[in-house]
Amino acid sequence: MTAASYETDVVAWSNEQARLLRAGHFDQLDLEHIAEEIEDVGKSEQRELASRMAVLIAHLLKWQYQPERQSTSWQRTIREQRRALAFHLKQVPSLKPKLADPEWQEAIWADAVTLAINETGMGGFPDQCPWAVADILAQEWLPAG
Repeated sequence: MTAASYETDVVAWSNEQARLLRAGHFDQLDLEHIAEEIEDVGKSEQRELASRMAVLIAHLLKWQYQPERQSTSWQRTIREQRRALAFHLKQVPSLKPKLADPEWQEAIWADAVTLAINETGMGGFPDQCPWAVADILAQEWLPAG
């Protein structure tokens, strides 16, 4: 298959590349696009971690700053995001260092605050996350409301 097929039908291209790999036809592989796809897998895993963490933190913000609106729905979302994060980190343990990266934490906090503002119309959230990552991920922990 040619590189053009990568541009026109990535699924057909990937199936063909897998067939070529299994058959040992390494000289026919589209190595440049294969490398790009492998890199994209890692980026996708990082995006999922960041997205779930931002949603979790946004709900924790709502929990703390809107105690009168606390609901079982929010609790379910918090529990589900924690469960999904734990599973994701178990499946992709090389992502764990991201949790301790100050730049990553800052970006996730900014995303979470934006989500919380968009969902509540409120402002006045802290400039930096006041909670430890271990607390954020702890199954039973909730910020004081």
